[in-house]
Amino acid sequence: MENSFESLKVMVIDDSKTIRRTAETLLKKVGCEVITATDGFDALAKIADTKPDIIFVDIMMPRLDGYQTCALIKNNSAFKETPVIMLSSKDGLFDKAKGRIVGSDQYLTKPFGKEELLGAIRDYVK
Repeated sequence: MENSFESLKVMVIDDSKTIRRTAETLLKKVGCEVITATDGFDALAKIADTKPDIIFVDIMMPRLDGYQTCALIKNNSAFKETPVIMLSSKDGLFDKAKGRIVGSDQYLTKPFGKEELLGAIRDYVK
């Protein structure tokens, strides 16, 4: 078991219960503390209290999509250094480019596996 994941706070924002549950299960197994949010508003309400080390955000969500959520996180001086990884079921160049414009640090295509998830954390949380 790698200790690098112990006590890391990871936020997963997705309107899909399945994705939230999958990510939470994978991350808890390696010792992460997981905060889940069902959409951007829910996430923004929880971020200040929980101060996650890394955030995974789905692009396609009702009310506030992943791009808007990422932009709001990155525009907040307290959280602009927090890595934000976009999650999408589309593997499009346009989506990746748009993700970079709003400040996302990486882009994962769903369905993702344990390796992609942990690899992204390894890359961004030092």
